Amino acid sequence: MGRAADATSTEIVCSFCGRASSAVERIVAGPAVYICNDCVGLCSAVLDESPPRGGAVLPWRVDTDLATVLDALPRMLLAQSQAAEHLARWVARARELGATWAQVGAALGMTRQSAWERFSGEE
Repeated sequence: MGRAADATSTEIVCSFCGRASSAVERIVAGPAVYICNDCVGLCSAVLDESPPRGGAVLPWRVDTDLATVLDALPRMLLAQSQAAEHLARWVARARELGATWAQVGAALGMTRQSAWERFSGEE
């Protein structure tokens, strides 16, 4: 992704199920993530149940068959791409507001030079 993303992007998709905003009733935005009303309902139902022993259930540790795992991979890639695009937009906005590359780098836990190389769009 060597440059900041422009405003002509693809449609927003749910970071959990991968469905586009046009295919669901509503999507709630968070910092570089989105969740549709159906996934919120599912999360609510899960949270209403008693919590699992030992904390969170990590989806990749659940006894899942290969077809289910392979089916999930494109959705994970889409969510990752969407998050990367939005990070670039946030960096561009920070720069518009006067942030230096040193400030951007510090906020992202990287050097000024690394931030510039990743987000400036210059070769």
